[in-house]
Amino acid sequence: MILLGLGVALWACSHLMKRVTPDLRRRLGDPAGKIVASLLSLAAIVLMVIGYRAAPFVALWQPPAFLVHVNNLLMVIAVILVNIGFSRGVMRGWMRHPMLTSVMVWSVAHLLVNGDAASVLLFGGLGLWAVVDMALINRMEPARVVPPPGPVRNDLIYLAASAAVFAAIAALHTWLGYNPFG
Repeated sequence: MILLGLGVALWACSHLMKRVTPDLRRRLGDPAGKIVASLLSLAAIVLMVIGYRAAPFVALWQPPAFLVHVNNLLMVIAVILVNIGFSRGVMRGWMRHPMLTSVMVWSVAHLLVNGDAASVLLFGGLGLWAVVDMALINRMEPARVVPPPGPVRNDLIYLAASAAVFAAIAALHTWLGYNPFG
């Protein structure tokens, strides 16, 4: 559990660096700062994966079976939200923090179906990071710039791509032994 906790903390620190220590981030410069943040994020992912897989199973609650369906619905929403800000249709202007909202939805979805301590640390920790990051962004940049909408056709293409991504995620989970459909 220590590696998992370190991974979650490193992820949060590497992603909050720009907001919490902007002077340090500026001193590193644009390419160097991005490289440092990327390397820290990669190390965080490695620690989280190793830590989660090695963590003992400590049951905190037994999720009811019907929550699998709620999880899958929330995951479809999370996949749609994750890159909606980069889409070129009407939807990209719907919310201020689509990627961080996606992490929150992903976090809640996984907490609904995983009632063990390691899952609470991983999914709860990353969900908490997303909430903190949104609050910091809103405090530092109170004015929101809404991008101009594009054609609805681009939204339909984005939704089709999101469906393919969801299918790939479901297939990967199944291959890893975590059947997302029951």
